[in-house]
Amino acid sequence: MSRAAVLVAGLLAIGALCALCLGAPNVPLSRLPALLAGGPAEGLEAVVVRDVRLPRLLLALIAGACLGAAGLVLQEALRNPLAVPEMLGVSSGAALGVAAPLVLALTLPGWAYPLLALLGACAGGVATLVAAGFGRSPSAVLLTGAAVAAALQSALLVLMVMADQLDLQLIFRYLLGSLSGRTWDAWHDVWPWLVATVPLLVLCAPMLAVLRLGDDDAGALGVRVRHARLGALAVAVLLIAPVVAVCGPIAWVGFLAPHLARRLRPDAGVLRWLPWTVASGAVITVWADQAARLALRPVETPVGAWTALIGVPAGVVLLRRLHAGPHRPGAGTPEVSAGPEVTHAGRGAGAR
Repeated sequence: MSRAAVLVAGLLAIGALCALCLGAPNVPLSRLPALLAGGPAEGLEAVVVRDVRLPRLLLALIAGACLGAAGLVLQEALRNPLAVPEMLGVSSGAALGVAAPLVLALTLPGWAYPLLALLGACAGGVATLVAAGFGRSPSAVLLTGAAVAAALQSALLVLMVMADQLDLQLIFRYLLGSLSGRTWDAWHDVWPWLVATVPLLVLCAPMLAVLRLGDDDAGALGVRVRHARLGALAVAVLLIAPVVAVCGPIAWVGFLAPHLARRLRPDAGVLRWLPWTVASGAVITVWADQAARLALRPVETPVGAWTALIGVPAGVVLLRRLHAGPHRPGAGTPEVSAGPEVTHAGRGAGAR
């Protein structure tokens, strides 16, 4: 096992133990196996571990994995290292679809919220792709996506003005991304969507490897580039929507996880980056959730605030690196540029 694999596995294990043991009350590590086994153990510790902390941990793991995989799909399909759900209108559209019935006081079953998030995410993502010419220019996609996301966020602000004080607090916390109070009911609302998406993600990965070559080269190999990008967007939306419906738009995980995967395996391709991205997203979300739970205890902060604290500086550093010099082919990061010449640069890099 490589050092990188040991590091990722160790961080996941330590984060999981912290999630289950630390808090109010603290649970001794020696008692954890008995509590998880569901034996005769009774009392507050059993309830807290099995019914509060365990479903929250599982949601953090699956949310981070899905957001990381969605970020990799979007970055590779659009050949843009800054293509993340938050900047393409996908997360904002999903959040708008979930927040609208809350403000309008509509009573809906739990399974309906992932569907509303799915419709909103599709609307935001398709609007970005169509307006940007289906990704011929990565910089155009980024700018268009930022405009679409801003428009959807403005609609969210209008809804928040209409909400009463209690609903406003709930919506505000939801929009920052939170795992607080999530139970097994939330898990049951999410897992069927994700099980259905995993085969599509595996089938999508080889297509992403071809799209990395550039539009002209991919077309010469028989790939319909527009259809391929729409398919990749559909897979990303199916990964994002259930997570946003239950946990809110946890920002920047989809940006950080693919870049960590490329750092861990710089010589790999999309197929090998995928499991590393999934694991990296899970690590980021689990540790961010521990910071949200414990850093300002007894006050709990939104997990999205902690991922943003890491993601925004990382994005600034990446932008400085991208504009400091030319992209090296084979370095494992799609290319982005400030102008239209990026299309030709990307094709040249892919052909080499």
